[in-house]
Amino acid sequence: MSEGYEQHQQPAVPVLEEQRLDEFLGAVPERGQWRYRPRRVGMVWRSKAFRAGAVIVVLALCGLLILSMVREQTGTEGFLVGLGLAVLPVPLLMAAFRWLDRVEPGPWRNLLFAFAWGACAAALVAIIANTFATRWIATATADPASADTLGATVIAPVVEESAKAAAVLLIFLFRRREFSGVVDGIVVAGFTATGFAFTENILYLGNAFGEDQELGTTGLASVTAGTFFVRVVMSPFAHPLFTVLTGIGFGVAAVAARRHRVRRILLPVLGLLLAMGMHALWNGSSAFGPYGFYAVYGVFMVPVFGLVTWLAVWTRQRELRTLATELPVYAAAGWLTPAEPLSLASMRARGMARDMARHWHGTSDRARGKAAAQAVAEYEAFATSLAVLRRRARRDTPGPDFAEREQELLHHLWQRREVAGPALTYAAHATGRFRALRPMAPVPSPRRFPQEPAPYPQQQLPAPHRHYGGYNPYLHDGHRRDSRPPPA
Repeated sequence: MSEGYEQHQQPAVPVLEEQRLDEFLGAVPERGQWRYRPRRVGMVWRSKAFRAGAVIVVLALCGLLILSMVREQTGTEGFLVGLGLAVLPVPLLMAAFRWLDRVEPGPWRNLLFAFAWGACAAALVAIIANTFATRWIATATADPASADTLGATVIAPVVEESAKAAAVLLIFLFRRREFSGVVDGIVVAGFTATGFAFTENILYLGNAFGEDQELGTTGLASVTAGTFFVRVVMSPFAHPLFTVLTGIGFGVAAVAARRHRVRRILLPVLGLLLAMGMHALWNGSSAFGPYGFYAVYGVFMVPVFGLVTWLAVWTRQRELRTLATELPVYAAAGWLTPAEPLSLASMRARGMARDMARHWHGTSDRARGKAAAQAVAEYEAFATSLAVLRRRARRDTPGPDFAEREQELLHHLWQRREVAGPALTYAAHATGRFRALRPMAPVPSPRRFPQEPAPYPQQQLPAPHRHYGGYNPYLHDGHRRDSRPPPA
């Protein structure tokens, strides 16, 4: 009897090898030590704080240089007008790309780095390289007009797309855990290009305002209004669309098997070449006659934009299907309830779970409600990462850090299960995605919930229970119990 009960209380982790629960959770460090690479003492440049500070300083210096160069070209008044108009599409673009990333949201530090790189470093490289190349061509050919055309259609696409692609490459190499697929590539590339377009729009709109000041034109007939309409109203997604092709190449390489080394190298290069070609076609559209811009816009840009949007949404739905496919094995082992994989695979159910957690815990304290909703959101993100990790390991050979990463994710889920479990289970029932064999338990009372989603001490963690087919309801205090007694 004791042997059977011990087996029931300590299920195997459904991945690589059987482990006792205390050994499994005991291998996970405390919150302040959630890292699995030893510190290298005595090497300052390998410190995370040092590297982060160095990146911030470099980007800040690039930002100051590029702003001073733009202000020199546009003048102070033109710079302020361009800045005020150029910032208008930025929140829209950021919100659109962040919406695509709702299934497994990437950390804001990566996205802010990408935006800053595009707005500061990539813009600085582009303006210096484009100016130098155009002047060199004009001097060599003694034809400034052809030099401007050649610089816009050949030099600028190569320089600008390469500079923007560097941000995607850096995150792909140094934040590999947080770059897991096509959606991540699209979002990182989109934020990078949004930052680049922001700085470029300041320059173009500021110069247009300066022309209007010299000519004395105002209103809708002004150069500023025309530039604003073309760059901000008609084509705010132009630069993001170019760079997204590079991001898609990196995203496909991220999900490719490690044994396909050639594919993992060629796909990003192919995406970069497509981005350069599309950028060159857009810049050279004026060479196709007075209606060349509108022809390229309607025949090429709009269909490609629709295709990329469809690919992003389809990939996001595929990530949701991965949750419904990969997480039931953890539910069978007792880490999740049977309803949670179905709830996690629905954006509607996930949003409802966050709202319910906020409502249950925020009746008397709004801060507690906000913290509970945040705990559910983190639970959803970690569960998505766990499903993606398992899919990758099942389709390819597990990586060297697979076991550590799985332990880390399960530890995060365990800490938040008291708050997230009831909310996700309720959402699964409320949306009709899960129909239990028994009636659903009453909604937990906010007064009887734990005061905070504090984790159990590691040495006192109860073992997750196995489920035996029926629905396991939650008690009012937030703890779950099996629908059947442990086997004798």
